Amino acid sequence: MPCPDDLRPILLSGHWFSQLPRALQDALLERANIHNLAAGQRLFSRGAPPCGLYAVISGAVRVGAVSREGKEALLTLVEAPYWFGEISLFDGQPRTHDAFAEGPTQVLQIGQTVLLALLGREPAYWRHMALLMSQKLRLAFIALEEMSLLPAAPRLARRLLMMAEGYGESGPRRVIHLAQEQLALMLALSRQTTNQILKDLEARGALRLTYGEIELLDLEKLRESARIG
Repeated sequence: MPCPDDLRPILLSGHWFSQLPRALQDALLERANIHNLAAGQRLFSRGAPPCGLYAVISGAVRVGAVSREGKEALLTLVEAPYWFGEISLFDGQPRTHDAFAEGPTQVLQIGQTVLLALLGREPAYWRHMALLMSQKLRLAFIALEEMSLLPAAPRLARRLLMMAEGYGESGPRRVIHLAQEQLALMLALSRQTTNQILKDLEARGALRLTYGEIELLDLEKLRESARIG
């Protein structure tokens, strides 16, 4: 199913797409297809061949890996208008992680072959793909540093702030669709520790916990919790 142009406003609400030249925006939309995924449906698997670039249009995508023993490592949970999948575009190597729909989800896809053909005709566009990947690399370094150096409570607060800002891709959001178990997996914390930190933040009026969601009530209090010393 071709990508309708009325999806452009959704994509323009994200930083990366909004900064692209109009000609590249048009070229991506012209070559894109829409996929509707059911809750839990796999988008791609770790080790799968490259399949192009994706953007979340609605719903959310869970990116992580599952060991042979069934233990899950959850890297991130992304919502609209987040773009992902660009690593395999550069190196042509298999997918590094699994991606599943978190609830009913709609994604836009530009296939690997057509995207490489476009970039071959317009090599200046590679810079924009590199900027997309460099943003992810910057966030990955920040996450690694925080995992090594920060206590659990400020690390959790910083991750909530990062998610509230759409990982730098979209404007601030006050409701994060994320279960406590998923947040614990993302931060390599126990569920009990995660629950206790969230309860403390709720008692301070920084957030409100509901089923499967975290509503951020006071970002300044959350920023205070994210500080060290």
